[in-house]
Amino acid sequence: MKFRYLKNVVTLALDQDKCNGCGMCLEVCPQQVFKLNNKVSTISDRDACMECSACARNCPRQAIYVRQGVGCAYAVLMDKLNIRGKCCGDACGCSLDNIPDY
Repeated sequence: MKFRYLKNVVTLALDQDKCNGCGMCLEVCPQQVFKLNNKVSTISDRDACMECSACARNCPRQAIYVRQGVGCAYAVLMDKLNIRGKCCGDACGCSLDNIPDY
């Protein structure tokens, strides 16, 4: 199952002018957020990004920015690891209790 993030809150950004089309972001992204289009990476499913920062860490041209550890994806992962803390207090209700079982 593909993880879905909250709509329009992901910090992911791509500077296509810096991209050399190596495809490393496609290789390391667990959510298949990127695609190659005319030998340049593009963000094809931004809201699927879980802000793990694998793409940014592995981009040889530093064309990708994502702020790791923000938003509900981080809170859900920390909850799963039994590391308590919320991304925004109790306002958004980020926790595994709010994620449906599939």
